[in-house]
Amino acid sequence: MKVTDHIKNANGNTQFSFEILPPLKGQNIKQIFDQMDPLMEFNPPFIDVTYHREEYVYKELEKGLLQKKVVRKRPGTVGICAAIQNKYQVDAIPHILCGGFTKEDTENFLIDLGFLGIDNVMALRGDAVKSETYFTREKHGHSFASDLVKQIAALNKGKYLDAEILNQAETDFCIAVAGYPEKHMEAPSLDSDIHFLKKKIKNGANYIVTQMFFDNAKYFTFVDKCRVAGITVPIIPGLKPLATKKQLNLIPHRFSLEMPDDLIMEVIKCKDNKAVRQVGVEWCTQQSKELIAAGVPVLHYYSMGKSDNIKAVASTLF
Repeated sequence: MKVTDHIKNANGNTQFSFEILPPLKGQNIKQIFDQMDPLMEFNPPFIDVTYHREEYVYKELEKGLLQKKVVRKRPGTVGICAAIQNKYQVDAIPHILCGGFTKEDTENFLIDLGFLGIDNVMALRGDAVKSETYFTREKHGHSFASDLVKQIAALNKGKYLDAEILNQAETDFCIAVAGYPEKHMEAPSLDSDIHFLKKKIKNGANYIVTQMFFDNAKYFTFVDKCRVAGITVPIIPGLKPLATKKQLNLIPHRFSLEMPDDLIMEVIKCKDNKAVRQVGVEWCTQQSKELIAAGVPVLHYYSMGKSDNIKAVASTLF
């Protein structure tokens, strides 16, 4: 079922969902199921599965030659989505990126998803790999998420890259895109970021999931600006309970966001990560309660490989 249909069928009630990471190459799907099992009691209508490009470095050889060496890879997004739908009977949403894909790769990826009965996708540009200063598209690939959305929407109308294909079957994907309450790190301003977000919607996106935030005022301002700009699709807030002191520096740096001073000082006062986890759960719970009261359609939690603190939050809400 499409995410937009799940939202309509909820009749105004806030739903619970979360995002998982594929395991690193060499690990099996049991790790995923062990992470998901404690959260299934909260009846998520859908679960996001991220896609990660391989990370590589160039190793210097004799005579100045360079050898490309893959150092980190998370394969299996499509397989994990199929396994989730088979095991739990909930909709799994694969992320699909511009980075690392040609347009033909994208089309083939979408065809595979259609064969598996996967109805939803999250369209993202993706980040630059560590060897790049700025994002670089693949040759014959997309530079922007808005172009990726346009290709998916075209396939929904039976428009393939090869116009000579006979009996062109239409796909029927519900398309999600990302929104940034504190603007994308590469955007010069929030208003300019929303301008390009609107282009994604115009090109066929059906709903928005936000980057994580720790100050609900940022989300409410973002939603207001989107509505003024004419964006009417559902805007799902993304949340992350803090779990370690290290995240106090890592998350703002990695995701280009601000944390409220009150949260920062509470974490600084913690003696250990057990205390940080409790602060994170309490803060995220209060965020969630305020967002539910505001009538958000879904609360979407970023697990980043851990689910125990999300369960602690959800246990008081759902």
